[in-house]
Amino acid sequence: QTIPTISFGCPPPERLRRLLEATDSGEAPILLLPCCYDGLTARIVGLAGFNATFMTGFGVSGANGYPDTQLVSFNEMMSAANSVAEGLSGAALENAKYGEADQSDTPPIAIPCIADGDTGYGNAINVKRTVFGYARAGMAGMMIEDQVAPKRCGHVAGKSVVPFTEAVKRVQAACDARNEYEALFGKGTGPLILARTDSLATDGFEDAIQRCVAFREAGCDMTFLEAPQSVDQMEEYCQRVTGPKLANMLEYGSTPILPPAKLQKMGYTMAAYPLTLLSASIKAMQESLELIKEGKPTFDKILSFSETKDVVGFTKYAKEEGRYEC
Repeated sequence: QTIPTISFGCPPPERLRRLLEATDSGEAPILLLPCCYDGLTARIVGLAGFNATFMTGFGVSGANGYPDTQLVSFNEMMSAANSVAEGLSGAALENAKYGEADQSDTPPIAIPCIADGDTGYGNAINVKRTVFGYARAGMAGMMIEDQVAPKRCGHVAGKSVVPFTEAVKRVQAACDARNEYEALFGKGTGPLILARTDSLATDGFEDAIQRCVAFREAGCDMTFLEAPQSVDQMEEYCQRVTGPKLANMLEYGSTPILPPAKLQKMGYTMAAYPLTLLSASIKAMQESLELIKEGKPTFDKILSFSETKDVVGFTKYAKEEGRYEC
């Protein structure tokens, strides 16, 4: 994928909005969101040439040594968002070779990121504070969901959701915060709101659809019906709910894994890959640890030292350092 010129020279939320509009109009392919959870994974996604990403709460929790059961706090999620923003900014400058002799004619563009806001970390006022916090961190969007706190991963047992009216009010609070932020700092600066429902597992498919419809009426920019269990459910959701929609492509989860082109034809605007990077890294670490335990070499499992240094930023750092030598 290449970054469309329509995303140049605007705040991250407006950049995301333009990308969504380009996909919905058929001018661009479905927006692929490999999910990151720290500065390194954000940097890797940015360097790989994707147009957007998503900061996954599962990943942030996992990187902190916890399951995705809302054991991490708002401040820990904010810290992760700041690290993600730095990683994306650094990748953008590096991709454009900004400040170098062979600098690209294309301006550096930090790809937009949607951040996981879980349940908002409290009541409706906490939800608004979460939106403002992510906006200040440079996030392009925020996901808010209708689970009872403490929430958990949408593909595991034990979920419960708040009543219909409370769920809508939670989304309304997030949308109000988006609008208030724009009133303070200008059009296009308020994070887009992705409203998620988990009620399919608890209250059935029809309730989940009605919640998504109500979330749209409350003003959300995007919807996410979590964990549909069949292609028929996915298609019906796309037919009955307006606006941009997210498909969650969790490998070995509850939802059928479909090719991006088929998802777009179905009516989805975004396809998130929430655990691919986390799961791949866990597998590689486990296999490497087994080799170490057996006294065997790990060369086939790892990058060269030079490649590792480059990915974490040593190459760019050396060039920057050279610019300011006396």
